[in-house]
Amino acid sequence: MISTQLIIYCINPRCNSPINPIGDSVCATCQTPLVHRYLWATGSLSAKISPGTRVAQRYEVISPQIWLDTQPGLSPDVPEELSTQVISYLRLYQERLHLPQAYGFASNFEEDTTDILLLENVPIDERGNIYPTIVEAWEQATAVRQVYWLWQILQLWTPLSELGLSRSLLVVDNLRVQGWCVRLLELYQTPADEKLSLRNLGECWQFWVASAKASVAKGLQKIVQLMCDEVELETINIQLNNLLLASAAELPLVLKVAGSTDIGPIMAQNEDACYPNALSDLDEPLLQHLSIVCDGIGGHEGGEVASKLAVESVKLQIRALLKEVTEQTVLVPPELLQEQLEASLRVVNNLICARNNQQKRQGRERMATTIVMAVQVPQRVQTSTGWQSNNTHELYLANVGDSRAYWITRNYCQLLTVDDDVATREVRYAKSLYRKALLRADASALTQALGTRDSESLRLKVQRLIIEEDGILLLCSDGLSDNNWVEQSWQDYAIPVLTGELTVEDAVGNWIDLANEKNGRDNTSVVLTYCRVSPEYLVPVTPALPEEIIEAKIQEEEEQPEQEEEEELISFTESSQTLLDLDLDLDLTEEPVMSFELPPTLITKPNRGKRLVMLGGVLALLVGGTSLGLFAWLQVNPQGFQQMCRQLPQKVQQLCPARK
Repeated sequence: MISTQLIIYCINPRCNSPINPIGDSVCATCQTPLVHRYLWATGSLSAKISPGTRVAQRYEVISPQIWLDTQPGLSPDVPEELSTQVISYLRLYQERLHLPQAYGFASNFEEDTTDILLLENVPIDERGNIYPTIVEAWEQATAVRQVYWLWQILQLWTPLSELGLSRSLLVVDNLRVQGWCVRLLELYQTPADEKLSLRNLGECWQFWVASAKASVAKGLQKIVQLMCDEVELETINIQLNNLLLASAAELPLVLKVAGSTDIGPIMAQNEDACYPNALSDLDEPLLQHLSIVCDGIGGHEGGEVASKLAVESVKLQIRALLKEVTEQTVLVPPELLQEQLEASLRVVNNLICARNNQQKRQGRERMATTIVMAVQVPQRVQTSTGWQSNNTHELYLANVGDSRAYWITRNYCQLLTVDDDVATREVRYAKSLYRKALLRADASALTQALGTRDSESLRLKVQRLIIEEDGILLLCSDGLSDNNWVEQSWQDYAIPVLTGELTVEDAVGNWIDLANEKNGRDNTSVVLTYCRVSPEYLVPVTPALPEEIIEAKIQEEEEQPEQEEEEELISFTESSQTLLDLDLDLDLTEEPVMSFELPPTLITKPNRGKRLVMLGGVLALLVGGTSLGLFAWLQVNPQGFQQMCRQLPQKVQQLCPARK
């Protein structure tokens, strides 16, 4: 039917008068923020429904195939048995940054009895406007963004191909872009009689590459030729990644980081921990490249111990990683860095798990912590125009639990992480659509955290992003993110930082104040990293140290390791001291016994491979973290590595008596 009044309902079930005009930001009666959830209606039938029509008494057709759910507080209709089409969306939930998700079904009985699949998390802005296609945005994009879009598509090729959905990447109108991020409107099943390969993708790219920016056009043409020649995907990935990092390094990069944690108005103790915080050394080189938020579980002498231990352990490991990366003359591939960060989290998990075993904690008494962390890896690279840059603009992101990361610019706010909770698990296992899973009483219960079980049970994913626009990386605990307060407040709290009206430190404080007001039942931790690649320095804060000084300080740490460790002891909390008390009586004066050599295919220039010398064995595990040497050991002696991990809890118990 054709609607005569554009209305939307408040999601507050206790609201006495929930009807509001579409476009209002808050309910006129109860002041609850109104949710404008725009959906994509799939199929040819939906394309025939005229704008202005109301479908199933709740969906307002805004424009062809773009529908607004005017009753977002109600659960959408979902069949008992899910079709293969829907299951494909659920299986790919971990890729929700780029892919839509099944929302529910609607029947338009006036036109047809066929149910229409509705998708959420689609490339549509908060006003109902669809984002442009790559074709529409291509000529205005920078060189690095053009390469970045193609790199993202190539990363999606394997997971989509495994489910028979690779055709989704070949439909030009299906590929939309929200700033840096490639997002798909829907998924298309590849017909059984149609075999698609990288050749098809390369042919699709040829039209874009022909009008690519001059600095990357030749490199992209070579890559497309490799695809058309059906060269192995690994080789193509390496070539495209090298071009991406070389083009990104043309941009300047200044990072400003600030963080804080707050007990909140109700809680008796603060189980959160973050880095940096108010006590962090502002001159520490690590400050520019690492941010962490942990939300502890287990109460006093439990959650707070786990979160602080995790923060201090990660700091030690990332310091060792960055030290090794700065010594390299070739690019360390992203797969190796992602494995390094995954292993670092497994080390943290086992340290906390060992403390639980030592104290004989069982069930809900076991302490644990969530974590979200971001590492900006400053690799050296020769840029597309031929000069040497000190930073490839790589940002690695990892999370366990429900602490979150967001990327915010002047135009949008993007949730980068996926929560490890029951609702998400139900979707990943293709048991339920997300909106239905949220109705479970245990929907928000965590399915994994650091320290609850052995590290082999952890399911980890480390993302790699490229910083190629001005923006703010927000890490926070659920004290802020609960009830979608980040999504509802980002324009008021982040844009003033990007426009130079507010410092990063003040923005952190303002967001914590908001969390205490709106979600005051919990602790809150917030860490902001302002990333600037534009030439102008807008924000009135103390500038970050030049990269040359940062590198000099890292080198100074290499020359004075004992002094650095002694200074850390002064600032460590009692609960974190355990990590530094581990002493395996190793002779630190001996030459390292482990080494790792990059494969020839990963070297960016011929005959310039350099042996990557590592910290060995248990020292890498407990002090230097899981440095790249740990991966060398894991590859050549997996049995020895597994035996060491099994012995770690007993070793910790011997060396770290329980605190009385």
